[in-house]
Amino acid sequence: MGDVPGGSSTYGVCFGTLSWLIENGSYGDRDLTGLSTVMSLRFRDKTLPSTPWEVILYVDERADLGQRDGLSNIFLGRVGGTPVQNFATAIGTVLAVRPARIELDHAMNHQRVRVADRVNVRVSHAFESDLPVMCGIPGFDHPGQEVVTEVLQSNEPALSWDLQFTCGFATDFAYSSDQQ
Repeated sequence: MGDVPGGSSTYGVCFGTLSWLIENGSYGDRDLTGLSTVMSLRFRDKTLPSTPWEVILYVDERADLGQRDGLSNIFLGRVGGTPVQNFATAIGTVLAVRPARIELDHAMNHQRVRVADRVNVRVSHAFESDLPVMCGIPGFDHPGQEVVTEVLQSNEPALSWDLQFTCGFATDFAYSSDQQ
């Protein structure tokens, strides 16, 4: 919490869901504005730093094949830039990349993430603190708001969990690649 660096997870394993709604962006000549991406992940604290992430990336089903390719390349860190600096180097195994119906509500204190019948995240309330909150994603120090998630659930066979009242983090991002 606050500006204290993160440490080991309480139970030796960490489950998470990251979501992005692209307000304005492109991949080459492909417009990505209005599309969404969700990443479910798991890592274990068997060694420090932690084991590489196991991830499933969901890309907006409304995207055409070129846009899906762009979303995958950006958020898996294949085109360098901000995702690599912030989190993509932590990815070890990509279990799947799937097009899916994604519903996002990023309104403060009402955040919700839903990926078809696979992923469900619902924020209960903000965690009140006078300390600055920085995201736990490796290398990312953008200020945001710590929240309590009422539901953090994945029904994906390869990454399955059902947690209640866990910690979460909400902020905005500005990503760019190394490629123009």
